[in-house]
Amino acid sequence: MSHIPVMLKQSLKYLNVKEDGIYVDCTLGFAGHSSEILARLSEDGHLFAFDQDTLTLPVAKRKLSAISDNYTVFETNFVNLKVSLNDEGIEAVDGIFYDLGVSSHHFDEATRGFTYKVDDAPLDMRMDIRKELTASIILNTYSKNEIRDILFQYGEERFAPKIADIVVKRREEAPIKTTGQLVDIIKSALPNKILSKKGHPAKKTFQALRIAVNHELDVLKMSLKDALEMLKPGGRLVVISFHSLEDRIVKKTFKRASTVDHPIELPTMPTETPDFKVLHKKVIWPTEEELAINNRAHSAKLRAIEKVKE
Repeated sequence: MSHIPVMLKQSLKYLNVKEDGIYVDCTLGFAGHSSEILARLSEDGHLFAFDQDTLTLPVAKRKLSAISDNYTVFETNFVNLKVSLNDEGIEAVDGIFYDLGVSSHHFDEATRGFTYKVDDAPLDMRMDIRKELTASIILNTYSKNEIRDILFQYGEERFAPKIADIVVKRREEAPIKTTGQLVDIIKSALPNKILSKKGHPAKKTFQALRIAVNHELDVLKMSLKDALEMLKPGGRLVVISFHSLEDRIVKKTFKRASTVDHPIELPTMPTETPDFKVLHKKVIWPTEEELAINNRAHSAKLRAIEKVKE
């Protein structure tokens, strides 16, 4: 199974892996980044990795085991970062990494329901198939206003009210079960001038439903907070995001962490220094060379921060 990890060189550069360090990959996937981190660790180092997708874990574990046994995999969402590490006796780590992109295999496997390019796939969209909530449940049971809000907030879809209206009308006739049915609904809701534009008209709606099914944004906020708290002095947090909603959360989290809250009405300069520093002035983008060989990297953005205080 071919898999090219996005922005690998930049990720390793900003993680600054120490051979005896403790590192965490919050998004194991097919172990593209994890395997490179693990390969840089000595017997005194250790890698902890998280992934809630039980279908990819056997592949990732085989890849890691071929390199070293100095790793531990948690089969859970990275929202459980702190409690999982604490249960292993780990209170602080040297580096934490997130690759927030949806793995290409999710789109390749039609049965997962992530892609709008297959007509007869079930509307599932669960990263963790052990969970109950699916896109089909949202579309067939949520109120029109709830569906509208999901599409607008998570997909930034300006035609959310019209799409939600047609969803509710169609489900009264028969349940909405397949990706093809949803694509037809979306196309019927959009004006011709939008349908004629480049890009698939269902992209925003599918993104919104996936985020809602997996609670992606809320989970990210909580996990980033714990990740910052888990870093040792000199420890680094590196995040690759793929859409504006994720990147906005990362950017705001890093800004708060690297800024001293000083009341503007006070005439004196702040005497404290922040606990963290952002490691670059502007967001890091993929290189032209990478873009030429890895289409998945096109929307990737990398941000990195370091803990500087004891």
